[in-house]
Amino acid sequence: METVVDAYLQAVDAEAPGLVEGLYLTGSVALGEFRPQTSDIDFVAITAHRPDAVALAALGRAHRRLRKRWPKPCFDGLYVTWDELARDSARRGPYSYKGRFRSRRGGPRDPVAWQTVARHGVRYRGPKPTDLNLWIDADGLSRWTLNNFDTYWRPLLNRASRFPHPQSLIALTSWGAAWIVLGVSRLHYTLATGKICSKEAAGLYAREAFSERWHRVVDESLRIRRADRARPDAASACSELAADLRIRPAGDLSLYRTPLDRRRDAIAFGEMVITDAHERFDHLHPP
Repeated sequence: METVVDAYLQAVDAEAPGLVEGLYLTGSVALGEFRPQTSDIDFVAITAHRPDAVALAALGRAHRRLRKRWPKPCFDGLYVTWDELARDSARRGPYSYKGRFRSRRGGPRDPVAWQTVARHGVRYRGPKPTDLNLWIDADGLSRWTLNNFDTYWRPLLNRASRFPHPQSLIALTSWGAAWIVLGVSRLHYTLATGKICSKEAAGLYAREAFSERWHRVVDESLRIRRADRARPDAASACSELAADLRIRPAGDLSLYRTPLDRRRDAIAFGEMVITDAHERFDHLHPP
């Protein structure tokens, strides 16, 4: 991970000297749960001013150089200015996704990234996170989280339940099941505590927060996460079939007889978590 970050800084400094004044890692690195085989490296990079066309072209070259040298793990994140870091995070800008730089102003910004930088950010360049002027709004974070349940997760679960929709096939995979279960659990944890947690911590939280009825699908998701093999690609899905079809050593088997059974529970768990979140927290954070 450190080698990839150093390679990025060398590339961006060569292509655009002085442009990137701050660099903070978020995501699994900041939350202490980086998985070398399956995690991305998430970042927030800070510039003095919004990059113009020349700077955007330079950033594109830097990311291409990095991706050519290190295609995995993906180096994904956002470019913001110091002023934007101190304001509402809704404004969008250039970003990198799946290792590819996007110069259009459509970067997926949200208060989770700001909160992660403030509380957990790993500094590679710039002031300490505690010295940053960061826009933090606890109520805004909760409202965003509730909205994310309805705008992202409910539609995803609806698609995942409809065969032969592609999302339904993804939900059959080890990665898809864990993505659903641990993803909605992280949001519920944020609503309950006001904090950000890793995927594994979200699974442990879910075991305590919800009834025993859901322990198997949570434990299965934790097994998948800890194994550090499942990725959102066809090669990984095929290799994970060994566990799903129960032909690996006993300690490395799926807890489900079939991926269909697991998908059913993952979708039902996601719907339950969303319903529970709205029932418990809507009145505390009205739109």
